[in-house]
Amino acid sequence: MRPLLELLKRRPPGNWSLRPNDSVFDALKTLSDHNVGALMVLDDGKLVGVFSERDYTRKIALAGKSSKDTLVRDIMTAQVITVSPQVRTRDSPALMSQKNIRHLPVVDGDTVLGMISIRDIMNDIIADHEMTISHLEHYITS
Repeated sequence: MRPLLELLKRRPPGNWSLRPNDSVFDALKTLSDHNVGALMVLDDGKLVGVFSERDYTRKIALAGKSSKDTLVRDIMTAQVITVSPQVRTRDSPALMSQKNIRHLPVVDGDTVLGMISIRDIMNDIIADHEMTISHLEHYITS
């Protein structure tokens, strides 16, 4: 299994993020524009939170608040669980399951490198298994 840094390098360029003072409405638009379920919240390049669809549904929609009148900083998840770029993809699902999260920011010291999702991890695991099967089939038929 690969380190998470390799996974990030294979993605198209661009780390989408929000600012703490963005409106929740604008954050929802950004989620929709990029077809993602969560975004990192950066303040002067420093990771200060994660904003997800879950944050919206639980803290705005169900609370009867307005997404246009609420700021991201007021509902984002501020206690962010992060991983280093050297963590291997096979180690991430257990952490995500334990912490009940679907997105993990990847940071190297104070540098934010990107964010991986459970979908990214599962796609990598499936690709790895398919490659193993192919190698075994080739070995058997040779």
